[in-house]
Amino acid sequence: MGPPNLEAQPAPAEGPQLQWWRTPFWALALLTGAKSFADNPILGSTRLNAAGLHARRLKLAHALARSRRARLAHRLPAEWKEQFDRNGFVVVRDFLPPGLLEEIQKELLDPRMECRSQQQGDTVTTRIPIGPRVTRRLPGLAAVLDSANWKGLMAYVASTRSAPLYYLQAIAGGVSDGPPDPQLQLHSDTFQPSLKAWIFLTDVPEDGRPLTYVAGSHRLTDERIAWEKRKSVEVLKTGDRLSQRGSFRISPEELPGLGLPQATHFAVPANTLVAVDTCGFHARAASDRPTLRIEIWAYSRRSPFLPWTGLDLLSWKPIAVRRADWLQKIVDWMDRRGLAKQHWQSAGRWPL
Repeated sequence: MGPPNLEAQPAPAEGPQLQWWRTPFWALALLTGAKSFADNPILGSTRLNAAGLHARRLKLAHALARSRRARLAHRLPAEWKEQFDRNGFVVVRDFLPPGLLEEIQKELLDPRMECRSQQQGDTVTTRIPIGPRVTRRLPGLAAVLDSANWKGLMAYVASTRSAPLYYLQAIAGGVSDGPPDPQLQLHSDTFQPSLKAWIFLTDVPEDGRPLTYVAGSHRLTDERIAWEKRKSVEVLKTGDRLSQRGSFRISPEELPGLGLPQATHFAVPANTLVAVDTCGFHARAASDRPTLRIEIWAYSRRSPFLPWTGLDLLSWKPIAVRRADWLQKIVDWMDRRGLAKQHWQSAGRWPL
């Protein structure tokens, strides 16, 4: 679950086939949010990770996130901060002002809007970037996304004041033949603290593939560090493609060993906000029937090794509101030139 993928061809394994000219770029990636063990022989080195490379990046990323959050804590209500610090998520019922939910539902479920979709297993995710065209039609939504409480929460969870990307998103589960949806497995998106948030525009029942999250799994405990180190050493031998790309999977049976409870299920009514740190373990719940969730989705993941909370030119408002649209076009351009793979294909007019 993420923004348009820039999925390059996997890098060669360590050994004589190592392409020496790429080595400086692979080394520089250590200073960024690069996470793929399969695409970078330095990040994926068994010897270096056994010596603590991944664990050190993990600890530094979390230490810097704690420092940034300490400087951002005054920006959100105390009860939201307390909830997040304890659980790694914030849940707010009846989040949107009265009447705004109905206005958003009416305007955003507009068949004139072009959308993109991606299939994973038996699940199809459809998205529309929330840019100037949408915010002009919905000044109430624009006001919410520009409000102090909203921006304070997004900044604290993401540990940065960089503006998130926003999309209208529909997740249709169990609607096609194929293997199980890989997002049904509990996983951490990446080694660094980062943000995803949802304002659910439809009710999400327990059998509607709700979001699930393991409370407290955003905290970097000794048990979590040891687990991450072990995974980093073993991951290239497992055949687990998503874990190899830096999104470690974990089974429910492993959670007690890390001192963690089973996942909380967010079966919630429409107009509920959920914001989470996606370094914590999360997933979509399974269902034995076709399901549909419609939501406003926010995403923020900045380089983890920056000590400052702001200084992001891309968050200047005239740029920030257009970034989701521009990112889609940039990945299209890169795909046409063989530089990256565009996974989000045109799906015609919304809704499908």
